[in-house]
Amino acid sequence: MRQRFDHLVEEISLAVGRPIPRYRLWLRFHEHGCDPETITANMAVAFCDGPLHGFLQEEGLRIGNWARRRLRKEVEHFDPRPPRREERLDALPE
Repeated sequence: MRQRFDHLVEEISLAVGRPIPRYRLWLRFHEHGCDPETITANMAVAFCDGPLHGFLQEEGLRIGNWARRRLRKEVEHFDPRPPRREERLDALPE
């Protein structure tokens, strides 16, 4: 689900303290045989446990142990079915 990939991008960006290159992350998923449009929670967690480290190194970024645990927990427990906060706010009348 694309929402899962979007959530992963947001959470990684928060963990490292700046926006990460979304397209390069998209390509990295494809390099590892995953379609970012259809990743599951298990695939996202596996990415956080493995390829994420190399991806961040190539981008000149680091993530501490506490931030990595928090990221993994957020990714693992994310439910893409309900509307996200941003989607609910966009739906409010002006």
